[in-house]
Amino acid sequence: MHSDTHLLLHRLRSAELREHTAEFGLTPTASRTGLRTRLGWALVSLGLRVLPRRPHRTPFAAGTA
Repeated sequence: MHSDTHLLLHRLRSAELREHTAEFGLTPTASRTGLRTRLGWALVSLGLRVLPRRPHRTPFAAGTA
């Protein structure tokens, strides 16, 4: 998809979502951004914890040539 087309569709969808949230009296606030950022980093941290840990390997074993 061409980048201009993608950007236009994104803007249209954003406008639709803003209208929909306005119907319910919800407006985006700066405090939500902070919460969203903290939640995002918490999910990244959780994802890194659940990944299997592999032992560190060196490309060459010591003592071999």
